[in-house]
Amino acid sequence: MSLTPSNMLPLGTVAPDFKLPDTVSGKKKTLDKLKSPIATVIMFICNHCPYVQHIQSQLVVACHDFILRGIGVVAINANDVHTHPDDAPEHMAEVSQQYHYRFPYLFDEEQKVAKAYQAACTPDFFLFDCNTKLTYRGRFDNSTPGNGKPVTGNDLRQAMHTMIQDKPPLTSQIPSIGCNIKWRPENVPQYFS
Repeated sequence: MSLTPSNMLPLGTVAPDFKLPDTVSGKKKTLDKLKSPIATVIMFICNHCPYVQHIQSQLVVACHDFILRGIGVVAINANDVHTHPDDAPEHMAEVSQQYHYRFPYLFDEEQKVAKAYQAACTPDFFLFDCNTKLTYRGRFDNSTPGNGKPVTGNDLRQAMHTMIQDKPPLTSQIPSIGCNIKWRPENVPQYFS
């Protein structure tokens, strides 16, 4: 595991489009169909990362709270499943069902979407406004495995509240930190070839 911070994509960046398979339904999903007229969270997560596992339960609670308030939520896994088979699509579907995700869990096999978003770690969070312009990127909260701080989701929750209340983006945004995305070497065949 290589501890990696967010790249902190510039605020105002327009969300790159995507068309990726949902591991539960098997259907291709696009940003255009998933985005919300209020705000949309796009997060890069995976199954095996201890940083994702550490926040998993509260992440689901936070996302479900805001879905009920009209915010769109999308989870994407871009890890190389040759080196990390626990992150393969069939296991993604299991995790989605185990934690009762109410949001799609998409598989970015070609890793083009993760690169377009300049995602660097798991978890990595991006919040876009009604015009799909970036208003927040950074951490879920200040809790990490072993630091003893409670998992609250305060940073992401506060950023989402600003969207709901139509307030300016938060001025203080702290990078997320977690496992690096497991990039696939170019000569390795795709999982679904």
